[in-house]
Amino acid sequence: MAESSNQERRDFCLSSATCSRRSFALGMVAHAAAVILAAVVLYTAWPGSSLFSWHPTLMVIGYGLLMTEAILMFSPESSLMINAMRKSKVRFHWILQAGAVVCAVGGLMAIYLNKERMGKDHFVSWHGLIGVTTVVYSVVQSMGGINLLYPKLLKSWMTLAQLKMYHATFGLLGYALACGSLALGINSNWFSREVEGMLWVVCLCCPAILALVVMQQVTTAYLGRRIKI
Repeated sequence: MAESSNQERRDFCLSSATCSRRSFALGMVAHAAAVILAAVVLYTAWPGSSLFSWHPTLMVIGYGLLMTEAILMFSPESSLMINAMRKSKVRFHWILQAGAVVCAVGGLMAIYLNKERMGKDHFVSWHGLIGVTTVVYSVVQSMGGINLLYPKLLKSWMTLAQLKMYHATFGLLGYALACGSLALGINSNWFSREVEGMLWVVCLCCPAILALVVMQQVTTAYLGRRIKI
């Protein structure tokens, strides 16, 4: 009995260590994917070269960098502030998220004004439709996140644990929309014309990697299980 119990503990420790190393590796891959995608888009768009250039620039900074790092902030294995207190992580989380929303709104305004200037129709492609949906969703979701800063306002409606779970769940949906919008943007005529070959494939894989890593983190933390990647 004792030997069996010790073996089970050793197996559990080995399994936990393996999962921790895998989560760390996936987190580092996500950080790298965010930086690579942002670097390629910024170099290609060359912000300031035209009104349109601000659309991909602000979108990739907002969703590809700031929002990604805001979510990975709470990763126990791959957070860039892994030793910081949770209070500090929460503060930087909402600061990064607020920056992401500001960038997203700015990116939407840039493409709207650019199409107005060129006399083109708005939101006629899947990229445009999902993109504007993502921006509106992000604004609403960020407003909902304010409730977590002041949980006493809703204490008669739901517990703090429920608030966190709902925020994480709906946040995951919003991030999935953001990654989908980024992927559609990479598949757009402009980006496909400017970036070709293996580099284009790498850029297309980046949003998928980000979405999978964030999905694994959120579901592990709030649903008590791991999504196999």
